[in-house]
Amino acid sequence: MKILMADDHALFRDGMRYVLQQLSDTLELLEVNNFPECLKVVAQHPELDLVLLDLNMPGSEGARSVSYFHQRFPRIPVVVVSGDDALANMEKVMDYGASGFICKSSTSHAMLAALKRVLSGEIYVPPEIFRQRSVQAVDKRSMHTNGYGLTPRQMEVLEHICAGMSNKEIASHTHLAEGTVKIHVAAVYQTLKVNGRLEAVRVAERLGLVGGAHG
Repeated sequence: MKILMADDHALFRDGMRYVLQQLSDTLELLEVNNFPECLKVVAQHPELDLVLLDLNMPGSEGARSVSYFHQRFPRIPVVVVSGDDALANMEKVMDYGASGFICKSSTSHAMLAALKRVLSGEIYVPPEIFRQRSVQAVDKRSMHTNGYGLTPRQMEVLEHICAGMSNKEIASHTHLAEGTVKIHVAAVYQTLKVNGRLEAVRVAERLGLVGGAHG
């Protein structure tokens, strides 16, 4: 397994090094402290399994850098690791193509779980984003939940997941940004306590959330 960590804070890199070493006994970890060097190293190592990206390091344009990275290296998953956990910021980086967003204030256990989810091909956003969304009422349809804790919008997204739609297809169908869809998908996973699409479909069918009446 090969991972690139792009962050200009040496102390944070030291801490993350310990977390990342728990992912694999054969981990090869590369480190850079600015965005231009990040792009250079990724171009030299197209076999990278994951890139961890700080938004505020030298040469970075914040969330826009995620878009630039994703356009150049669409195959390589990028996870933003940031101290800025504002809801709008999270939604923006997810919409720009990030596979995950980890708050720097997270515990090592939470970081490890998040990275494992992304490495398995899924997405990750922190639970804090759902609390912010509820408080700010970004989506008015999120005001009420059903007996299983899912909002109407999350139920809509779940139904599309069960129909086999990708995040991009769901975004087109619901007229939502793809980053917002990713966040709803992550909320569905968290509420149903599942780790991926197939498991979500199985649980939804078992609970009767799709294919019939539900409330």
